[in-house]
Amino acid sequence: MNRLTIPLFPLNTVLFPGGPLPLRVFEPRYLDMVSRCLKTNTAIGICLIQDGNETGEAAQTYDVGTLGHITYWQKRSDGLLGITVRGEQRFRICSRNVEPSQLIVAEVEPLPNDPMIPLSSDYDPMAGLLRGIMAQLDGPFGAMEKHYDDAAWVGARLVELLPLDLAQKQYFLQLDDAAQRLERLRAVLCDMELWPQDGAKTG
Repeated sequence: MNRLTIPLFPLNTVLFPGGPLPLRVFEPRYLDMVSRCLKTNTAIGICLIQDGNETGEAAQTYDVGTLGHITYWQKRSDGLLGITVRGEQRFRICSRNVEPSQLIVAEVEPLPNDPMIPLSSDYDPMAGLLRGIMAQLDGPFGAMEKHYDDAAWVGARLVELLPLDLAQKQYFLQLDDAAQRLERLRAVLCDMELWPQDGAKTG
C-alpha cells in the first residue's frame, strides 16, 4: 500500500478501525492540526503513548496506530474544541519528524483491515457481554451501527470498552488476525471472570 504523511495525535487510549473517539482539544498544535485536517479532509493518526504525556513535549508512541477522520466538531461550553474521530484503518509508522510546535508528522504504511468474518457460536458470550455494555452507553458508541455477527467488530469494540491495561489494548490492536484476537480475548475474559465457567452461552 502507498505510504501516507499524516499528523499524529499521541494519546493514552487505543482506537480500532470502526470505533468512535470523542476528544477535547485545547493545545495550539492540535487546534491547528484539526483545522488543517477539516479543511483538507485528511486523516489523523491516533497512537498510544509509550513514553511521555499528552501535553507538552512530543511523546514517544507505539509504531502501530489507527488512521481516523474527524466526523464531528463543536465549540464546547467550556471553551474547548470537541471533536469525534472515527477509526478507519491501522497503520505502521515508518518515520517521524517533530515540528517546532511539538506536533509529530509521520510517514506511515496503512495496514489491511480485518475482513468480515462471521462470529462463531463459540464466542456468543462475547456478543452477549458487548450487547450489555453497549446498552448502557449513549453518545458516539450508543449511536453507532452494531455488528454483533462480525468477529472483528465484536473483538475491537470489547477491547476498546473493557477496562484493560493500555499496553494490553495495544497488543490486541497489533494482532493481524481477528480470530486470534478473539481467542486471546477469551483468555483475558476468563481471568476477569467475565466468561461463563460452565460454557453456557449468553446474550
